[in-house]
Amino acid sequence: MKLGFVSDSLGELPFHELLDHAVRMGVSGVEVNTCGWSTAPHFDLKSMLGNKAAQRDFLKAFSDRGLQVISLNANGNTLHPTDPAQGEGLKDTIRVAGELGIGTVCTMSGLPAGNATDTMPNWVVSSWPPETQAILKYQWEEKLFPFWTEIVALARGNGVEKIALELHGNQCVYNVPSLFKLRNEVGTIIGANLDPSHLFWMGADPLVAAEALGNAIYHVHAKDTFLNAPKQAVASLLENGSLMDIPARSWSYITLGFGHGEEWWRQFCYRLKMAGYDGWLSIEHEDVVLNLLEGLEKSVALLKGVMPAAPADYKPQDI
Repeated sequence: MKLGFVSDSLGELPFHELLDHAVRMGVSGVEVNTCGWSTAPHFDLKSMLGNKAAQRDFLKAFSDRGLQVISLNANGNTLHPTDPAQGEGLKDTIRVAGELGIGTVCTMSGLPAGNATDTMPNWVVSSWPPETQAILKYQWEEKLFPFWTEIVALARGNGVEKIALELHGNQCVYNVPSLFKLRNEVGTIIGANLDPSHLFWMGADPLVAAEALGNAIYHVHAKDTFLNAPKQAVASLLENGSLMDIPARSWSYITLGFGHGEEWWRQFCYRLKMAGYDGWLSIEHEDVVLNLLEGLEKSVALLKGVMPAAPADYKPQDI
C-alpha cells in the first residue's frame, strides 16, 4: 500500500507549500480536490482543461519532489436538481484526468430530488411510509442509471480506468448494497472509495464491508469518527447539529487514532489486504479540534506504523 492525503486536508496552504509538507511527512502522493463542495484552492479546473502548459507545470511540481498524483476528487452532489454545475464539474474532472494520465477519479453518486417537480435532494433512509419507494424508483431509474451510464462512457473515452464512489451519507450510493446496485447496472468502471468514517456513523462495520466489496474497492479514504456514546444514547446517530460543536454531537470526524485506536487501523489495513486491495490510503483530515498540520502528522504516523508497504513473499518451505 501507499500513503498520501487529500489536498483539502491542508486547504489553507499554498500549493507548493502543501507539497513540501507532503515530502517532509514522508508520504508518497496527494489526492487533489477539483470542484463540488471544495473550493479547490490547489486546482483551477476550468483553466487546467486542455491547457498543456498548466498541466505540465502541475505534474512537474509533483515529480520534482518525488510525489505522485493519487487521484482527482470531484466531491459534490453530481445529481443536484438545481445545481447542474456539480455534475459538469465531474465531467470536466474526468476529461482533465484523461489529459493528465491519471487513472482514478473520486466522486460521489449524487442525490437527486424525490420527483420531477421537487427542487431539493431527498435522501431516503427508511422503507415507510410507502411514498419512499416511489422516490427511490424515480431516483434510480430516472436519474442515477442514465447519468452514470453517460459518465462511464465518458470515462472510457478519456482513458479513466476507475471511478471510486465514496460511500457517503446524503447520497444514493452510501453502503455496500447500493454500490453494487449501481455497479451491476452500469459496469465495473464504477467501484468504491471505502471511507470508514461514514460507515461508522451509519452503523456499518468497515472491516466486514472491506471483505464484502473485495475487488470493487478502488480507493480508500483514511478518516476516523468519534462516537459520543452519552449523546448517541439519547439522540441516536441521526445527527444534524453543527459540525463545529463537537461536545453536543453524537458523532464527529476526528484525527486517526482518536476515535478508533491503532489496533483497529491495523485490522483495517489487514482486511483490505485480505480483500485484495493494495492501493492508496489517502488521509482526509477533517478534525475541527486539532491543528490541521498536527492532526495530519499524527494520522500519517499512525498509518506508517500499521500499513503493509512491501509485497508479500512468505511461502512454506519444501519439506
